[in-house]
Amino acid sequence: MRFPRLLTIATKVVKDTLLSLPTEIRNEAGDCRIELTEMDALIDIDEDLDPDLLGLFEGLSRSDGFPETPDEMPRIRLFLDNLWDECAGDLTTYRHEVRITFLHELGHYLGLDEDEVAALGLE
Repeated sequence: MRFPRLLTIATKVVKDTLLSLPTEIRNEAGDCRIELTEMDALIDIDEDLDPDLLGLFEGLSRSDGFPETPDEMPRIRLFLDNLWDECAGDLTTYRHEVRITFLHELGHYLGLDEDEVAALGLE
């Protein structure tokens, strides 16, 4: 599937997911930049990225305080091409994986570690 279509679907999933969250969490999430991108487009720029990542949280979490530099600004990246590949071309599975991956990375932004995120079933 072509990236523009994957982007349209993922954008709707992320928006719907945000709307389904409690107001307090939704408001917290509003301070975090969300990027829906292709890993293929970034791997040449950032060689440190694992080429199989589905999502990534970067910057300071809410529990770390407020960012003082651009590098500390919170950002969630979802790698739509990797998510699509992970789902073997199934749209229902893709929507589910986008949602779970977004919530997983949002959990990190809210200050949860890997074990806490997994305990919520967001792995």
